[in-house]
Amino acid sequence: MSTVVLTGLAKRFGDTAVVHDVSLDVAQGELVALLGPSGSGKTTLLRLIAGFEVADAGSIRFDGEDVTGRSALERRCGMVFQHYALFPHMSVGDNVAYGLERERLDAGALKTRVAEVLAMVDLAEYDARAVTELSGGQQQRVALARALAPRPRVLLLDEPLSNLDPSLRERTRRELRDLVRRIGITTLLVTHEQEEAFDLADRVAVLYRGRLEQVGTPEALYRAPATAFVAGFVGSASPLRGEVVGASAAGVEIEAAGVRWLASAASGLTGRVTLQVRPEAVRLDPQGPLNGTVRARRFAGATTVLTVALGSGEEIDVSVETSEAVVGAEVRLRPTGRDTHAFPANQA
Repeated sequence: MSTVVLTGLAKRFGDTAVVHDVSLDVAQGELVALLGPSGSGKTTLLRLIAGFEVADAGSIRFDGEDVTGRSALERRCGMVFQHYALFPHMSVGDNVAYGLERERLDAGALKTRVAEVLAMVDLAEYDARAVTELSGGQQQRVALARALAPRPRVLLLDEPLSNLDPSLRERTRRELRDLVRRIGITTLLVTHEQEEAFDLADRVAVLYRGRLEQVGTPEALYRAPATAFVAGFVGSASPLRGEVVGASAAGVEIEAAGVRWLASAASGLTGRVTLQVRPEAVRLDPQGPLNGTVRARRFAGATTVLTVALGSGEEIDVSVETSEAVVGAEVRLRPTGRDTHAFPANQA
């Protein structure tokens, strides 16, 4: 059963349309990441779900109930904001209790619930601590505890890790993922970080210019992108101008940069196309049909990424395990026949 169902959601601010006809189903206990560049509409979409913004069109349902016209309070969403919005003059326990003030609990029940959620986020002994004494990761957990205290129907996270130092982000991301899984609460996460979305989410919804481009597992988005934008945004890919010259059961044949490529594509694709080539879709080969010049070299741990200028005037990134090629070196390349995707030229 789907906990959250969005149907045809749209939102404008003045003459600017920021969310266009977005439909999305989120299952019970699922964590879905809303991923996209700045200005893609992901935070506005989250605020529409929370009830902080009013949709111009479409509907929002929680557990089958239409909440489109309901206030944020009536929807009972737990929200963790980018800057946490903690009260610096309050203790950890009082910050968490603030999220329960509308519950009208007696003192004993309030204390018990605060203790429960602090234990849930591994801050059981911190109730009397000032929030200003906590690390960034601990403050994030206090904000999460406050959001969870009223037992929300849906948890909404708006860039929850963006304020953390890079050294803390990976560990806190792991803790957040384990916590959400343990609680089993339906969660939507806004992020512009691919690594964060891939690490945390069961599925990722990619947004671009207010439109939902594709929803799927991280693996599906990478291996089978539905649009040119998804292919270039998820992971990395080099665009080449090309034209369809044939088709077979194995894929579509594309003429690009003077050679033929085998690519995946929507059925019926013809004419001019944009070929999105992953760095692992080509390899160094002294007998390869592509020739070019190394323009840049980037160390990436287990691999090295070479940016190669082709004879066509276009550039392509090539991922190699080891290479003695230096900037300025002439190299030859061969397509591997995988991780290459073709789209209509007007879609790029």
